[in-house]
Amino acid sequence: MWTLPLTNAHAQAVPNAGERVESLVTFGAQSDKMWGDDDFTQTFFFLIPEQQRTPVYIRVWDPDCGGKNDDLKGPANTTTSFNLYGGPGTFSGPQARDPRPTNPTPPGRLLKSMTFGADPKYDGKWYTFGPLNPLEGEMVDEFKGHVFKLVARGLTGNDGNLYRYFFSTSPTENISVEGGNAFTYEYCFRLPATASKTTVHLYPFVNDKVVSIKQSNFDADNAATLNVFSIAKNGQPGTMSGDGEWTSSVFQVSPKEHGLSLDFRLTSTKPAPNDMVFYVTDQYNTAMPFFAIPLGGPPRYQYDINVKVHR
Repeated sequence: MWTLPLTNAHAQAVPNAGERVESLVTFGAQSDKMWGDDDFTQTFFFLIPEQQRTPVYIRVWDPDCGGKNDDLKGPANTTTSFNLYGGPGTFSGPQARDPRPTNPTPPGRLLKSMTFGADPKYDGKWYTFGPLNPLEGEMVDEFKGHVFKLVARGLTGNDGNLYRYFFSTSPTENISVEGGNAFTYEYCFRLPATASKTTVHLYPFVNDKVVSIKQSNFDADNAATLNVFSIAKNGQPGTMSGDGEWTSSVFQVSPKEHGLSLDFRLTSTKPAPNDMVFYVTDQYNTAMPFFAIPLGGPPRYQYDINVKVHR
């Protein structure tokens, strides 16, 4: 059976510093989708190595919506729920990894739910889920570990809630879970504002069954370019969307890219921040995971050099 190689990197800030993504974002359910969130929900999975037995914590930075870090469309009126799941079905259940699920109830066992409005207590501060017994997560053989998931959902209002996660061994500090990782199958995030240009990195993982991939993105506002780098790709361009629209493009995958992450580089030149959605599927239309820490490290293109010896 094919198994996913675990990284030795210490994780886990989400977004991770290497991604250079400003924040995750989830808008309230009454928001205009043209502001950059297609379905007002976002799911992240947190992976714990199989051998770990000590408790872990999932920390949410700035979970409320109403402060200086959020995208307010007038007086703050938005509530956001953060729902933690574990047990059977968390990862393997119907539509658990679907980037555009139709079932409003995620599979798995709901362990805890918290809803935040505009609350100064959590503005620019941390809320912590846990302690979590690793064995409460769903065992996923291909990952050689237990998996929890956290689903953020915009319940009411029309503001954008900007937040981040940290996967920690401490309830009060950000201390990485060694060998842990976090991943998502649909990424709703903020491209930072820039005076000239800035590049963020998304790292979809390619397993050994993939022969082609399709990237799909929403609401890039024609303000960013996409180039794909890997061991076999040296900046292959992809199509980016306009305002409030979906677009996609297809890339062939080389066998030497199997078991590694790709580097999707989104370069923005927009003087204002921009919220958008991104996901990647394989030739079977199966979603592929974006890992915060790229498996195998950030990919580096390898040139093929043909040397001929003349006699």
